[in-house]
Amino acid sequence: MIRHALRGPSLAVVACALALSACATTDGASASGDDSAASPSNERTLARGLDYAANPDPYPSTYQPLPRENLAIVGGTVLTGTDQRIENGVVLMSDGKVEAVGPANTPVPAGYRVVDARGRFVTPGIIDVHSHLGVYPSPGVTGMSDGNEATSPNTAQVWAEHSIWPQDPGFNTARAGGVTTLQILPGSANLFGGRSVTVRNVPSITMQGMKFPDAPYGVKMACGENPSRVYGSRNQSPATGMGNVAGYRAAFIAAQDYRDKWDKWRETGEGSPPTRNLQNETLAGVLDGSIMVQNHCYRADEMAVMMDIADEFGFRITAFHHAIEAYKLAPQLAAAGVCADMWTGWWGFKMEALDAIEENAALVDAPEGSCAVIHSDDAQLTQRLNQEAAAALAAGRRAGLNISEEHAISWITSNAARSIGLGDETGSLEAGKRGDVVIWSANPFSVYARADQVFIDGALTFDRFDARYQPVSDYELGQPGFGIAAANIAPGAR
Repeated sequence: MIRHALRGPSLAVVACALALSACATTDGASASGDDSAASPSNERTLARGLDYAANPDPYPSTYQPLPRENLAIVGGTVLTGTDQRIENGVVLMSDGKVEAVGPANTPVPAGYRVVDARGRFVTPGIIDVHSHLGVYPSPGVTGMSDGNEATSPNTAQVWAEHSIWPQDPGFNTARAGGVTTLQILPGSANLFGGRSVTVRNVPSITMQGMKFPDAPYGVKMACGENPSRVYGSRNQSPATGMGNVAGYRAAFIAAQDYRDKWDKWRETGEGSPPTRNLQNETLAGVLDGSIMVQNHCYRADEMAVMMDIADEFGFRITAFHHAIEAYKLAPQLAAAGVCADMWTGWWGFKMEALDAIEENAALVDAPEGSCAVIHSDDAQLTQRLNQEAAAALAAGRRAGLNISEEHAISWITSNAARSIGLGDETGSLEAGKRGDVVIWSANPFSVYARADQVFIDGALTFDRFDARYQPVSDYELGQPGFGIAAANIAPGAR
């Protein structure tokens, strides 16, 4: 069955990786046969696992695209994610990448399979930059609640990828909503919650089979009520906003000291190397710019303080998440190149969420150089990010802002890719980028629109009309109600 075939490549790659690791040579000096050049005194070999630089990617991606073919999607209204709208457009994909995008007279090479999109809309795949799928999966039971190492204010040493359960049925329902890429984050109980990971939304047996190759890591930070409530209730710091800030500063001081000790040891080779510290290692990555900061933060005043902390220690905040009051400092965010990853309609569930407005994304989007993003933070909302973007678009227009649909689609595509450091690879329909494409039944800003076909790296990964391309989680098999049609929707076509 194709349901199994859709999973097959991941298993094959895992087997291949195991085989390769068994026969790889690690002694480069012996292989060269050149013993004349002695190693400098400061180049010492530490025991395996004690030097990050010796293996900076210990959990490498084994993702392989699903089987694909050269395609021509013709006749649809194309929203490219680059502020362009093409009526009766053509999208060509070859070898899993976008080859060309153009009007109806764009030549279709011989041998390409033609997909008729007349009367429908074509967009880049949706990117959810704030997801907890796999780490807070469905079923939502204690035994599967793996998203927050809420044991210390600073748990920068943990990595979300080590909690991901690939069988989470939410990945399938998100794909049926057009989501092709997700950033999976730890929760927000901590000042530093740990590393994020970006995944391709494909069926897989392993986390590595979903992991987006070479995607940059982020570190989840949280300001505001969550960390001070969680740890203050335990009669420990932080219990206040000022305790939060002191905690961030202390952590970066320690990380800076850790980085400097490693740099000195590598430079001089004198003495013993520092003991590897996973917590400081992640934050040292923030300081050197290799790890992005994904910062849960609601209030404008607290976002301003966080940007001051970034200036104090010389790093950059990539994005504020939730950012309910981002509209209050939209020009400052744009000037600093900081994305705001927002909801449209969530508000009022705690004090820091009171001053929300539906026009938030539209107002953040207004300044030159801005980066407004719509995110989910929810297993249900991720299935309808197009509708959440539509609500933000409508609110902006009611406020008198002239925002086109071809621009607003960037809030869930190209801007979202920028927010996770992948703007050069995905998020827009441009030649050379990954073939992540959704064909919608109607205008994606309509509540009636549904994703008909979803392509990831040019491979058909979901088809609402073909049960062979509606993969289900192993967890779902045999569950009560499995396979029963509801609301005139065929089983599997979520």
